[in-house]
Amino acid sequence: MGIVPVSVSSQIIENLTTGVVTIDRALVVCLVNPAAETIFEFSAKQMVGQPIARFWPDIGLLLEQALAGGQSFTRRDARLPLVGRDACVDLTVTPLMGRAGDRADSLVLEIHAVDRLRRLAHDEEIVDHHQAQRLVVQGLAHEIKNPLGGLRGAAQLLERQLGATEREYTRIIMREADRLQALVDRLSGPARLPRKTAVNIHQIFEHVRSLMLAEVGPAVHFRRDYDPSLPELNADPDQLVQAVLNLVRNSVEALRGPGTIWLRSRVERQFTIGQRRHRQVLRAEIEDTGRGVPPALRETLFYPMVTGRPEGTGLGLSIAQDIVRRHDGLIEYQSEPGRTVFRLFLPFEVKT
Repeated sequence: MGIVPVSVSSQIIENLTTGVVTIDRALVVCLVNPAAETIFEFSAKQMVGQPIARFWPDIGLLLEQALAGGQSFTRRDARLPLVGRDACVDLTVTPLMGRAGDRADSLVLEIHAVDRLRRLAHDEEIVDHHQAQRLVVQGLAHEIKNPLGGLRGAAQLLERQLGATEREYTRIIMREADRLQALVDRLSGPARLPRKTAVNIHQIFEHVRSLMLAEVGPAVHFRRDYDPSLPELNADPDQLVQAVLNLVRNSVEALRGPGTIWLRSRVERQFTIGQRRHRQVLRAEIEDTGRGVPPALRETLFYPMVTGRPEGTGLGLSIAQDIVRRHDGLIEYQSEPGRTVFRLFLPFEVKT
């Protein structure tokens, strides 16, 4: 049986969807693959050479027992504390014996992100629902546009035969027909395909931030947490501004007054959107300190005409999701009172 070359085995580890971390007897990190970077939300550069306890404080005792006993073990639904949340993972720890074979001198941690698998199933459901509802809305819009055009045309013809007093009624008909036409167009989403070019997500964020500051003033405090090393996206800048603007405006409305909105950018590696796996994707976050999404709306939040405000149209989030889907991406969210995070995932086109 042949021996797998080191370069090949390293390439295999790099491309695994399972997180792999190796640590030495001092419980210091020696190796981190891209999947583990995604799970821990730290880069290999930040983790290698550091104690594992810095990134997983509760795991030290279990790892010491594995080193002492030389036995593998598995923990299901283990809690991995991350910034602002806990991740649920399955953990397998395997001791690697030293040359003498009498004791373990290092450990291999295999980490499966259970909540990520649940997210993938949920994402597929979101995509299926969104595509189905978009087809229904587009069909409905087509059926509404035709009689609206006839209604407006009939009102114009009638206006020519009426006196000045009666013409006001036909003008009301035309104005309402125009308003319904605009609503149908908004329901249908962007009328054109994305015109893609190189786009910097931070320029999009800054443009939207300046627009909202002019609209709401200093009552809303915008805080920025950008990763300056991110590559550019291949996207339609105008449509991306519209999607981010809709998300930020939704956060402003959730604050109902003074509050804080975070604009954050990160990279995710070996990330799956729908049924396609990407080497790198953008994770752009809009986080607010508002009241949170009402439980009754959580399953249908991205559906058109769904809103929790009497004055709302329920189109902003639906249009944002549609724009992002046209860019092969996805929008997710997590919400609780005092903290709601919308995450916009968009694939980077990696040049080879």
